[in-house]
Amino acid sequence: MEAPLLILASASPRRSELLRQLRPRFQVVPSPAVETREPHWSAGELARLNACRKARAVSMQFPDALVIGVDTLVAAGAAIFGKPRTRAEARGMLAFLQGRTHQVTTGVCLICRRARRQKVFCEQTDVTFRPLTPAQIRRYHRAVNPMDKAGAYGIQENGGELVESISGSFTNVVGLPLEKLGAELDAFLAGFAVPPPPPLPFAPAPPARTPSAAPRRAAP
Repeated sequence: MEAPLLILASASPRRSELLRQLRPRFQVVPSPAVETREPHWSAGELARLNACRKARAVSMQFPDALVIGVDTLVAAGAAIFGKPRTRAEARGMLAFLQGRTHQVTTGVCLICRRARRQKVFCEQTDVTFRPLTPAQIRRYHRAVNPMDKAGAYGIQENGGELVESISGSFTNVVGLPLEKLGAELDAFLAGFAVPPPPPLPFAPAPPARTPSAAPRRAAP
């Protein structure tokens, strides 16, 4: 079976840049699905749910394609942050995260509707912020647009001003866990590449048998 078209259901240029390191040929089709925030759900549960919603919405339009849906959330204790809705909310997120360790969780959904196959997983990275003053937070947001980033920051954009250390996947914090995704993509796509059966070992034809002469009877 031929490998399906690969579609990234995200408008994020950062995710496109990362995915290109694994698969240079793919299409971008932003998902129309609306991210949900269910109360009492963990960041991992929400990230997986939203990734599935995004991937399934695009797979309805492209049932033969392999669609990748992604959602990234930032969590510290019971607080879960997605993208900020206002600049004030963005400043509040960094004020809450400064000086402490938080978790960045990215949920990923791989789906091919025609093949009736789906794989969902998530990756988590611990990120520790430096102590930040309100002036430092405002200066960071003047240099970096926080509105399209979970937690109101991008580690790949002046992240050294905020981040003291990370434990886990760096690309996960950017928005796409390449190490885990690469392994899952290989496993998912392996199901579409059915190799031909190996050739049978060569067996030479048995030698022709010559009829043996009838035993001669002794003379009386």
